[in-house]
Amino acid sequence: MDLGLKNKVALVAGGSSGLGLATAMELAGEGAHVAIGARDRDRLAEAERSVKEVARGRVHVTSVDVTDGDAARRWVDEVAADFGALHIVLVSGGSPPIGTASRFEPADYQAAVDKVLSPAIALALAALPHLRAARWGRLLFVASETASVPIAQLALSGVTRAAIVRFAQSLASELGRDGITVNVLAPGTTRTPPVERAAVRLAVDGDVEARLRAMGDHNALGRLADPAEFAAVAAFLAGERASFVTGALHLIDGGASVVGPEPAHLTSANRDTFT
Repeated sequence: MDLGLKNKVALVAGGSSGLGLATAMELAGEGAHVAIGARDRDRLAEAERSVKEVARGRVHVTSVDVTDGDAARRWVDEVAADFGALHIVLVSGGSPPIGTASRFEPADYQAAVDKVLSPAIALALAALPHLRAARWGRLLFVASETASVPIAQLALSGVTRAAIVRFAQSLASELGRDGITVNVLAPGTTRTPPVERAAVRLAVDGDVEARLRAMGDHNALGRLADPAEFAAVAAFLAGERASFVTGALHLIDGGASVVGPEPAHLTSANRDTFT
């Protein structure tokens, strides 16, 4: 299937590992020019090598802290200037601390907003002039299942990710006639480096693979997602064939949301470590 991504310019925030890197590789393999940004220079260098192995277009990497609004805006403008356009923006960032709503002080909520919500808004707003100029655009926000499903132990995630959904939906209603679609992707537990590190911490008996299997047990498919499975959905939504899909929240959770409450043997530490 030709997704219509050849020579499109894609900017991927949080693209040095996990879901961001998997999406960057998928877009590059489909023929898009890909710019990835993240803070860690060593991981960026590794990511650059991985993306270039599959790329059919140009690859550009930048060390940038997207929680710095000015730096994020400069990055977006530089990518658009370097490639001559900007068509696709995927915003993938960090996760706030785990805990119930009353555990946190107001300052903790503000810190979560500064870490998760504000960078997503800033990147999207910085990209809008370039997407509008191209008269074709795709804005993709990576949230988590907490954007759709209340999980008591993930209060900060739920607050910030639900806010991203409402922001994205408002943008979708505003931008559709400019040829720009806006969607939110909500992954369940996926086998990314943070999840693997969590499994190492939780595997008191040393059986990390058993812990990973337990993490993936509570969904309809009975396993963890692979980052490439998430990336395939992201690439479809970024492509021409998804031109009538906008303003939606897309759960990529293996059916966890329809299974019911999580069994007690799976702790909250297993969740919300998707990126």
